[in-house]
Amino acid sequence: MTDAATDALASPSASAPPVVTLSAGSVRGSREGGIERFLGIPYAAPPVGDLRFAPPVPSPAWTGQRDATAFGSTAPQRPYAPAIATYLATVEVPGDDILTVNVWTPADRPPEAALPVLVFVHGGALTRGTTALPTYDGERFARHGIVYVSIQYRLGQEGFAVLDDVPQNLGVLDQQAALRWVRREIAAFGGDPGRVTVMGHSAGANTLTALLAQPHAGELFDRAILQSGPLVAQPRTKAARMTREIAKRLKVAATREAFAAVPPADLVAQQTAVAAGGSPLGGGPTVALAIGGEAVPRNPLDALLAGAGRGIPVLIGSTSEEYRLWLVPSGAVDKATWLTVAAARLAARVPARIVRAHRARRPDASPGEVLGEVVTDILLRGPITRFADSRVSAADAGTWVYEFRWRSPVDRLGAAHVMELGFVFDRLAQPDAIGIGGPDGPQALADAMHRAWVSFVLSGDPGWEAWSSRRPVQAFDADGGHIDYAPRQDELDGLPER
Repeated sequence: MTDAATDALASPSASAPPVVTLSAGSVRGSREGGIERFLGIPYAAPPVGDLRFAPPVPSPAWTGQRDATAFGSTAPQRPYAPAIATYLATVEVPGDDILTVNVWTPADRPPEAALPVLVFVHGGALTRGTTALPTYDGERFARHGIVYVSIQYRLGQEGFAVLDDVPQNLGVLDQQAALRWVRREIAAFGGDPGRVTVMGHSAGANTLTALLAQPHAGELFDRAILQSGPLVAQPRTKAARMTREIAKRLKVAATREAFAAVPPADLVAQQTAVAAGGSPLGGGPTVALAIGGEAVPRNPLDALLAGAGRGIPVLIGSTSEEYRLWLVPSGAVDKATWLTVAAARLAARVPARIVRAHRARRPDASPGEVLGEVVTDILLRGPITRFADSRVSAADAGTWVYEFRWRSPVDRLGAAHVMELGFVFDRLAQPDAIGIGGPDGPQALADAMHRAWVSFVLSGDPGWEAWSSRRPVQAFDADGGHIDYAPRQDELDGLPER
């Protein structure tokens, strides 16, 4: 018998798959390269049958060891429109068990470990997305002694329909249930339930903003990272436009009974048809957070500016050219004229001096590029600055602001929306990261961004100057990062509020 075989017999746990016991039952994961993975663990019952269009309820208990080596089912969705499908990958896993979490944890953690926890909420305009994308793998975070969790939630009409007799924003209630699951169960994976950082991107940051604005936010998490996410919700009437249009197309009432009689795939098809030609930067019916009800009782930004969430440290920011993901692939950036810019400026009540400031900073910019910059300021950079400005008191928890500026060479995308994800996760070699950023993204930048995010999770400080009246912004470029004070101030001050 070889020494290796003898060792394996003497220490069978070294080769056996890891098993963790939770409140609902035991889960059996996998171990590779010093990291344990537990995938597709239910935090709530499948939202089907009588539970469709209802708040999440606890998952039923199970006997024996539940296999946790594959991702759970994805929420009903369709791939992105052809114009951007090249850059935004889609993974679909069939089935009903969509309310699941995934956990990555160091395999060599001490028996009584209490490691910091990072919970990631994916984006996708509230209509698409999954935790199964390769870039979202938590292996790099786990190697830094962090227990990484990613969660899935209901999307589209299943999670955000505005129906007469259904609680609004069910997808946010799903996330709240998942975060309570983390507080309750994460110690079994070596995590510290008292050190939970949430991280959301795009729509995931938008929904986490709604939770940050809640009076009970501190019951759910201790720190927050908000990447490229709107800080607002829409009035119920406006948010309901998508649901009303779908009901009209289907010739049914906008009620739970009527929508529950429609197969999820048919709702997704109608939603896709209504949204065709729209974008997060444009008009038209969209799936959006609706103000009202338990999940989003008031506009999140209004609540935050009034003092909500000030005891929770926040890392927040955007890319420098968010708009390019929607306006470049569609060709819209090349179709706009200065007359288009003037009409849009008047409609949005943007002072002419702000457009002049943008043109002065980028004299070679096309009308479409200037329009995209102004719209990005209104949707993201302006609200982010207002939010950070409201948290400069010594009594407030720290706020750190960043801007991702590295410009991808792929198809004129530049520093577009989504571009920072491969760097934050330090997974530049993954196909979905290469698809939007190319094969030669600077590793030094990934090292710098990933290190900053890890530092925030571990210590509550990403390693640069906290927000103050000087408005310090950490600019992430190929050089790895530097501080700019009050960048774009002439473009942001005086913007109309949404």
